Amino acid sequence: MNYLKFTQYAYLLAGILFAINAFAEWNSGKSYAISGMFAAICLFLFFFRRRFAKKFEERNKKP
Repeated sequence: MNYLKFTQYAYLLAGILFAINAFAEWNSGKSYAISGMFAAICLFLFFFRRRFAKKFEERNKKP
């Protein structure tokens, strides 16, 4: 289950890359809706997985 700690950072990295892509498309006048939507979803999943991992660790620490 140690891989779950790394997947949240993969979501963060993907969210940052999609946000950079959306910003570049926005400045060039192209449609940035898809990249912006993926960036928002990835950032949401990062925070969701982070909270879930903390709850899982706290539950395992209890005797």
